[in-house]
Amino acid sequence: DETGAGDCYRAGFAVALLEHCRGSSVLDGDVEDGILQKCMKFASAAGVLAVTRKGAVPSIPSRREVEELFAETESMRNVVENNMESETLEAIPRGGSRDDDVGDDFPFLFGSRINSMKDRLDLVDPSSLPMDTPRDYLRRQATIRGLGCVDFNYPQHFGDYWTPEEAKKALDEVNLVAGAVCLRYPSKFARGAMNHPDPELRREAIEITKQAAEAARILGCNEVVVWSAYDGYDYPFQVSYQEKWDQIVQAFQECCDAYPDIKWSLEFKPTDENTRFFTVPSTGAALLLVKEIDRPNMGLTLDMGHMLMSGENPGQSLSMVGEKLFGIQLNDGYTRLAAEDGMMFGSIHPSIALETMYQLRQINFSGHLYFDTFPQRTDPVKEAEYNIRQVKKFWMAVAKMDFDEVERVAKEHDAIGALELVNEALRR
Repeated sequence: DETGAGDCYRAGFAVALLEHCRGSSVLDGDVEDGILQKCMKFASAAGVLAVTRKGAVPSIPSRREVEELFAETESMRNVVENNMESETLEAIPRGGSRDDDVGDDFPFLFGSRINSMKDRLDLVDPSSLPMDTPRDYLRRQATIRGLGCVDFNYPQHFGDYWTPEEAKKALDEVNLVAGAVCLRYPSKFARGAMNHPDPELRREAIEITKQAAEAARILGCNEVVVWSAYDGYDYPFQVSYQEKWDQIVQAFQECCDAYPDIKWSLEFKPTDENTRFFTVPSTGAALLLVKEIDRPNMGLTLDMGHMLMSGENPGQSLSMVGEKLFGIQLNDGYTRLAAEDGMMFGSIHPSIALETMYQLRQINFSGHLYFDTFPQRTDPVKEAEYNIRQVKKFWMAVAKMDFDEVERVAKEHDAIGALELVNEALRR
């Protein structure tokens, strides 16, 4: 299983080179005498060990394992075989199958909304029913070709269902990893979560948020996405805007400081049936919040449907957020007032989908791609597979664009040129 192998190789190389430079390495010689080749051999030992185990974090070797394998270079083949599991595992490439145009070069893991596995149960083999727990949803989601990670809702997907440790074991069994833990506060917080008017309930919401970080650590991911269905109001004069804002700022500062190893991100939404006006209703407001929180591990997760609902162009929003983009949720929608359609990626706004992929490249996005869609009348497995193919198609279309022409069009504000860029890219 190649998941994490490149990361382990790079880490091994960096350790070997830096330790040599400070004179504490197990390696002899200097850069001029071939130290780089020795560092690559040390790194290769780390990468070799990583591919002998399933998963990302579980496959990371210890320092001792790498040193032992490095010391036995001549018999490396035997060492690898002794560390391999006895059964032959199907090699599942990161980000999809080997029979598409992008193949193993696609740089992102794909995740998809696990609750969508509850849809169209008429398509499920009767022997797999009932399907009413997160474990059942995960089992179905594992059949999606090209899926690499799973985002869990907290506390919705835990509690009486299973522990984070049990969820981690289940992920390992189906060769998937956790992408992020996403907050879904219980309905008792209908008047607000981390800015609830009752101090005790506000404190409880903050503690639940911290518990999500604990779950993320156990699951082996370092990302917590906070979306509250309830942090807002419905009518003028109903809340003190500044007070609600300050409470959210202070709550996130507390969470960021308590878990500096976790990447915290806010997922904004302008409106829905639970909250007509959210405290943080746009990308611009969300950026102001991140600036005021002022923590290096605080960023944003942007949902394409939410940006469209806000009247935003997702490409512009992504460009504004830049390095503070910790997560992206892909979908599409008809952009009717207050409607979140959750349609398949690129199905309605192909030019926006293309520019979304372009901007992800421009800002060097390094997270995973998550599909937040609602396939109530569609096979959710096939829908997720279609989304994966669509993203790869748009990604490769961007790669083949004439970037000098893109720069010229933007510099001259050339509307016709912009449309022709899109037409040409999607025609290939």
